[in-house]
Amino acid sequence: MSMLTVESMTKQFGGLRAIDDLSFEVTQGAVHSVIGPNGAGKTTLFNLVTGVYQPTSGRVLLDGQDLSGKAVHQRAAMGMSRTFQNLQLCYNMTARENVMLGAHLGLPQSFFSSLLRLPHMIRADRQCRDRAAALMEYVGLGDYVDHETSAMPYGAQKRLEIARALAADPKLLLLDEPAAGLNANETAGIEELIRGVSEDGVTVVLVEHDMKLVMNISEHIVVLNYGQKLAEGTAQEIRNHPDVIAAYLGAAA
Repeated sequence: MSMLTVESMTKQFGGLRAIDDLSFEVTQGAVHSVIGPNGAGKTTLFNLVTGVYQPTSGRVLLDGQDLSGKAVHQRAAMGMSRTFQNLQLCYNMTARENVMLGAHLGLPQSFFSSLLRLPHMIRADRQCRDRAAALMEYVGLGDYVDHETSAMPYGAQKRLEIARALAADPKLLLLDEPAAGLNANETAGIEELIRGVSEDGVTVVLVEHDMKLVMNISEHIVVLNYGQKLAEGTAQEIRNHPDVIAAYLGAAA
């Protein structure tokens, strides 16, 4: 069953087509990857899917529902969550508070109840704090629950952003280069975490340059080059695709 459909998507910035008539589907429950050389349009694609950008033409569907015109927070409320290529954490907050931010759409929204600290608001806040701690344990950050975010190692901050994305209780999780800047051991840990998230029922779409990670974990891969779909298929099919080899290594290879 298709959870996410990108249909004839084009995004033009002046004379530059960052995404050019792109179509593909993401199957529910699987791990999908989007790969391609630098400048291929991968992060632009994520920004289009999540509503940061609006397409020049084409559309995105989530569970068959057209997302055209829907804002970022509306897409998040429908079950879509993401991380960023460059960490977008609040460094003046604790790690737990950062994760709690990801759950804000599911919390009671009442100015006066918050002001008066009514019992149901206190209860909801306590439950949110407990769930944030549980999510940090889930991603391997149980020892950092009340640490200052700015004092955490870079690898832990990458996991923290995944925990915050999971706090929104997504059915579709988009990870933008989760292994960027990590060493081999940290990358192996991220691979294990992504597998666990997928096995727990969350559909994952991954943008990543670490080809070992991509090939190990992906059930389906879409390759972009200059905003166009160059190829798609299984890891084995993509590994041996002559156009993909040429795009990454040059035509002579």
